[in-house]
Amino acid sequence: MKMFKNRNYWFSSGYLFFFFISWSVWWAFYAIWLNRTLHLSGLQTGTIYSINSTIALIYMFIYGIIEDKLGTKKTLIWFQSILLMGTGPFLIYVYEPFLRSNFMIGVILGAVYLAAAFLAGVGVIEAYSEKLSRKFHFEFGTSRMWGSLGYAIGAFIAGISISISPHLNFWLASAAGLVFFLVNFFYKIEISEEEKKKTSDLNWESVVHTFKLKKFWLLIVFLFGTSCIYTIYDQQLFPIFYVKHFSNPDVGNQFYGYLNSFQVFLESAMMFAAPFIVNKLGAKRSLTLAGIIMGSRIIGSALVPGAIGISLIKLLHGFETPILLVAIFKYIALNFDSRLSATIYLIGFQVSGQVGVIAFSSLIGTLYDRTNFDFTFFVIGCVVFAFTIYSIFFLSKNKKNDEKVQLGTGKNVPAQ
Repeated sequence: MKMFKNRNYWFSSGYLFFFFISWSVWWAFYAIWLNRTLHLSGLQTGTIYSINSTIALIYMFIYGIIEDKLGTKKTLIWFQSILLMGTGPFLIYVYEPFLRSNFMIGVILGAVYLAAAFLAGVGVIEAYSEKLSRKFHFEFGTSRMWGSLGYAIGAFIAGISISISPHLNFWLASAAGLVFFLVNFFYKIEISEEEKKKTSDLNWESVVHTFKLKKFWLLIVFLFGTSCIYTIYDQQLFPIFYVKHFSNPDVGNQFYGYLNSFQVFLESAMMFAAPFIVNKLGAKRSLTLAGIIMGSRIIGSALVPGAIGISLIKLLHGFETPILLVAIFKYIALNFDSRLSATIYLIGFQVSGQVGVIAFSSLIGTLYDRTNFDFTFFVIGCVVFAFTIYSIFFLSKNKKNDEKVQLGTGKNVPAQ
């Protein structure tokens, strides 16, 4: 394939690969670390997730607008590389001590740093990669695949190293951040006068106009009720739920790391197939399909018995994530100004998810504390299915004469 000879494809993939290693090597066991190492309750964990998401929401608004104004300039990427390198020292010498001694100060400091580096930073890296794919004519999905591979490798290593010491995971995050910095150092990119003109034409009025569009808010409502609920389930509840199926928690942590890695390898493979699936179904139907998979996995967790059944349910994530991610970018390309792709992606997709986490994390944590996992999964799964049904009636059908937007090629191909 031509893309494999495209240096820009490999640098884009390098950004994604090492960013996701740096993130997953500590994030995959974040809830377990809070629960087992720091002995925090479900309500305290929910509070941490809520405040993390509140601060991330603010960053996303700022990041999206700045990134669209910068185009493919690397200013924000430099900022991200510095934050990634500082992850280990921050988590070990600032975050953990404050969570133990002064909980709320620790929560706020952690939210400011972790939201900038990862929770909002991931949207910056993905949006920047998508811009590179359109500029240099390679497929975004195949580049994003390397992010999934990075997450899988990081989670696999994390499952082993966390049994030695969580601090080892934190130092590995910084090491991956150092390699990310080197990738950015060696990547040289030219900004054409045409690109400078296009980005300079963007202003606050362009963003405000997008906010006034009914279809923008209808998309946010769908993501609010599906993706954000699913995120709470997958990150806050499922890791603890999975480990409880093992008599030895350390063994459970290791198996969860292996399972996480296998699931993300599956996700990587699906990144190749996702553009084909989304182009066949269309953006709207693909978003509905992603909602069906999310709801099925949540409720399925309450129905299947034993660690093997739960492990198989976990693998559904490998199908849902690629379809959702590719469908979101296609939906944006079909229905909005593509120059605002970072703003719409970060605010429409990422912000809606964080608002949902803010609204529901503590509530779901309390529901779990007072009932059990099965009842909690059944309730939130029904919520996701309700919003999936909503998508059938309220999301926009493909616009632009039902064109198939081939992400990363910069071309619109008429539907057959």
